[in-house]
Amino acid sequence: MKGIGKAAVPIGVVSIVLMLVVPLPAALLDLLLGLNITASLLILLVAMQIKKPLDFAVFPSLLLVATLFRLSLNVSSTRLVLTDGYAGKVIEAFGHFVIGGSLVVGLVIFLILTIVQFVVITNGAGRVAEVGARFTLDAMPGKQMAIDADLNAGLINEAQARKRRHEVTAEADFYGSMDGASKFVKGDAIAGIIVTLVNLIGGFAIGVMQRSMEPGEAVSTFSLLTVGDGLVSMIPALLMSTATGIIVTRSATEGDMGTDLLAQLGRFKQPVRIAGGAAIAMCLIPGLPKLPFLVIGAGFLIVATRMSETPEVDEDAEAAAAAGDDEPTPDSPEAIVEKMRVDPLELEVAFDLVDLVDPARGGDLLDRVKALRRKVAMDTGLVIPLVRTRDNLDLPGSQYVIWLNGVPAAKGISPAGTILAIGDNLDGLPGKATREPVFGLAAKWVPVELQRQAEMAGATVVDRSSVITTHLAEVVRQNAADLLGREDVRLLVEMVRRTHPVVVEELTPTLLTLGEVQRVLHALLEEGVSIRDLVRIFEALSVRAKTSADLDGLVEAARAALGSAISHPYVTPDERLHVFTLDPGFEQRLLESIRQSDAGMVLALDAAGIDALVNGCSGLLEDAERSGLSPVLVCSPQVRAALARLMRQVLPRLPVISYAEVSRTAQIESLGVVSGAVAIR
Repeated sequence: MKGIGKAAVPIGVVSIVLMLVVPLPAALLDLLLGLNITASLLILLVAMQIKKPLDFAVFPSLLLVATLFRLSLNVSSTRLVLTDGYAGKVIEAFGHFVIGGSLVVGLVIFLILTIVQFVVITNGAGRVAEVGARFTLDAMPGKQMAIDADLNAGLINEAQARKRRHEVTAEADFYGSMDGASKFVKGDAIAGIIVTLVNLIGGFAIGVMQRSMEPGEAVSTFSLLTVGDGLVSMIPALLMSTATGIIVTRSATEGDMGTDLLAQLGRFKQPVRIAGGAAIAMCLIPGLPKLPFLVIGAGFLIVATRMSETPEVDEDAEAAAAAGDDEPTPDSPEAIVEKMRVDPLELEVAFDLVDLVDPARGGDLLDRVKALRRKVAMDTGLVIPLVRTRDNLDLPGSQYVIWLNGVPAAKGISPAGTILAIGDNLDGLPGKATREPVFGLAAKWVPVELQRQAEMAGATVVDRSSVITTHLAEVVRQNAADLLGREDVRLLVEMVRRTHPVVVEELTPTLLTLGEVQRVLHALLEEGVSIRDLVRIFEALSVRAKTSADLDGLVEAARAALGSAISHPYVTPDERLHVFTLDPGFEQRLLESIRQSDAGMVLALDAAGIDALVNGCSGLLEDAERSGLSPVLVCSPQVRAALARLMRQVLPRLPVISYAEVSRTAQIESLGVVSGAVAIR
């Protein structure tokens, strides 16, 4: 069917164009006129059955083709009428039987149909299409923002968001097309009037001047056929105009027009009863026929008695009552279990910070927290759970607390009516001195009115919501591994399965269980490695797991697969990677001291060796940080796992990478060498 339609539509359009210049026999014209009327009726019925305008999105183009088809039939019928004085049985029937063979009656009917189509339906539909197109285009940004908000909140996935955006764009395109297509209907009505007038004059002139007919005979032969031709064309045009009006005035509902009409008109019996009584009361007016009004009034009253009135439903009250019925009692097991549930991530705010989370008061903290989930996912590959935000009256004023798995992970303050100015030269500004919660920089809470003065003093100004959001983001990044649950791993695996099913089928559950995959991803996140490239990680795990399921070996295999992507975050904008290295002799000593334990590979060094390692790295790191640099410690792959495990305990801000993970494009700049005795600068 699809292939037939693909070929039939272009052929049909070309045939319509040919009809404008190629004469048609009367029998074929009868067939095409019948097709025109039937197709217009079909389009009208389809327009009444759709639930929303986009269900008939092809209508603007179809309207153009139907209009062109109707005009081509006008040209063909005009050619037959003026040349042969006969244009088939259809036009002859409309010219003699429908209007009774009277030219005056035909012209009056034609004029009435033209007024109905042109003045009433076409103008109204054109205006509605114009307003609908304008309002739809104006509403597009808001609809797009609502879709983005739902996506950031996790209420819909990327595929659903893409579908909704497509629907919004398609709706705007449709109403824009309908605004232009309504001009086809208006132009068709004008063309029908002009063609009929021209044919009347031309037919009369041909009959009298060329064929030497009497005026009456010329009118009977040509003018009646011309009016019949106009009526034949006007009826499909009227049907199409009506379909256009129905399409542009149709709002999205759950049912078709007939269902909605009966449901909404028959919702209340009182108006039907009053209408029936009013019809019967019309019988009291002298001179009016009583039987028609009695029949109509009685019919309405009978219908009213059979109607079951639908009571008006308060949806808000009904929803509240349903929620109350579903809510368990305070002492029920369900309520106790709900209270026991520990949320992975919570944000508690004091009573005077509620304005930050209340959209009605201009608060945008919730929107920023939703956007944070997307940013963290892009940076770390971890989709963090929804952040439960609530107020706590027991908290001191201006304070907020970030909870991680039921335990306070961080806290801070955000005084109302202030902004955070970060900088060193803040002595001239009034306010409360503090420390920026993420990097520990010197800062001061100053009144909002002094924002301009703080900026002129060279301070970096941050609003209250940004302070909380930045603090929350840092807590999430530092504890990303603890937020990765078994269910989260399952969702990540299913995500990879949709695009790379073979990779997942080879890895789990054949080689590794879901729990073992979770341990590997947990270890990567614990060292600050993004797990966004799950395909390469899973492929490396599949190869390694065939020989050993040792955790450290699996982690190192995954890191080797990621390669320079691990060191890329530490590369400066000018493509430099600042590194510390180990003295070869000291590195060999570390390699020989590696022992396997329940926690993985560890360094079994004596106290002196540990002190030399830690003090050497600490001294070099402090020197680098004073220069504003963020270095990494580079070592051989065999030592890296054990050394990184030690550094996470004593010097967590120093990343440890292997030589295989060093960026291939960055320029390596050594900041020192750590030996067993002292750091060599």
